[in-house]
Amino acid sequence: MPKAPKNAPPDQHASQAGLAVTPDDITAAAAAIRSSVMVTECDQSRTLSEICGCHLWLKFENLQFTSTFKERGALNRLLALSPDERRRGVIAMSAGNHAQGVAYHAHRLGIPATIVMPVGTPMVKIENTRRHGAEIIISGTLEECGEFAIAHGKAQNLTMIHPYDDPLIIAGQGTIALEMLASVPQLDTLVVPIGGGGLISGMAIAAKSLKPELQIVGVQAQLYPSMYNAIKGEHLPMRGDTLAEGIAVKAPGRITTDIIRRLVDDIVLVTEDQIERAVAMLIAIEKTVVEGAGAAGLAAVLAAPERFAGRNVGLVLTGGNIDTRLIASVLTRELAREGRLTQIAIDIVDRPGQLAAVSALLAEAGANIIEVSHQRTFSDLPAKGTLLEVVIETRDRAHLNEVMKRLSEAGFVAWLPGRR
Repeated sequence: MPKAPKNAPPDQHASQAGLAVTPDDITAAAAAIRSSVMVTECDQSRTLSEICGCHLWLKFENLQFTSTFKERGALNRLLALSPDERRRGVIAMSAGNHAQGVAYHAHRLGIPATIVMPVGTPMVKIENTRRHGAEIIISGTLEECGEFAIAHGKAQNLTMIHPYDDPLIIAGQGTIALEMLASVPQLDTLVVPIGGGGLISGMAIAAKSLKPELQIVGVQAQLYPSMYNAIKGEHLPMRGDTLAEGIAVKAPGRITTDIIRRLVDDIVLVTEDQIERAVAMLIAIEKTVVEGAGAAGLAAVLAAPERFAGRNVGLVLTGGNIDTRLIASVLTRELAREGRLTQIAIDIVDRPGQLAAVSALLAEAGANIIEVSHQRTFSDLPAKGTLLEVVIETRDRAHLNEVMKRLSEAGFVAWLPGRR
């Protein structure tokens, strides 16, 4: 028997043997959902490509009707129900996006749906799910929701629609990779957020069946590294509130863990600051609203540009369900990080004309005053002193430094709160 070439690609049929989902399952899912789920654009971002030092393509799943990719797997699973299962109804547990996917397509197909959501789920996700006609139950943490959903589903004879650990769900999510590679065949890297692992599992099976050498990198929030721990044998803690609540999963799936262990090349973690920056950049540059989980892929590329330098990278903007208040907070915090919005504390003498002098100096320096506050009582300054706090808008950090220098040269004691 002739030997295989030294650098031959791996036998992908062998590496996928025994997996719960096959490439044919994903092809079948694509045909099943084609008439009811949008084939979203996969466009290159020239600006982000320049910033990241690679060729970057974005898959706009945040533009689905429910603003999330989750409806792909949900619909594929619902279409497989028997007539009796459809009549009895379904139940799902979700932090929001799977809930909306199940609720929307269940309503469209005339299937009663009950959705169990954890305490703290963003209100926009709860209201959007309720708008699709589902019965909503709020109950504890995501893990507690899962236990409740199983028990309630058995008691009411409802079919459980799992958010990620189900072959039909995984196959539905994998259709994204088929569309991306059909649109951009030159892709050599996919960077995909991981919660329970349904999305990256389906995409890995589909992508590596078409292009075995393609690299697949998973991304998790540093606060919830469940799949990272499972694959790498680590024991990093999981805690706190993350902007990426859509991937804040403490217990990854059994089916998805097996697929990821065999087909995903690496998993990386991103911080909250990195996720916030990615959300802000997508709004500012691409003019598209993406929730924290959906921005995790871009956060990973921005955090390690050398890893992706020169490569053809595909990112999935997995969802756009984020509260407007939270968007405002993220954008304001990003302005502060860039030195474009800053609070300055100034020690001034408590006599007429001092505020006018400071205002005139800031105007001459080109800084725009947003807020002003005098504090005479609750400070450690002398009785004849006043703490003046101003929020100013500047062009960038260099401009901010110039403003601070001019205040100092004029004899004012000024500092950034927390940095004195």
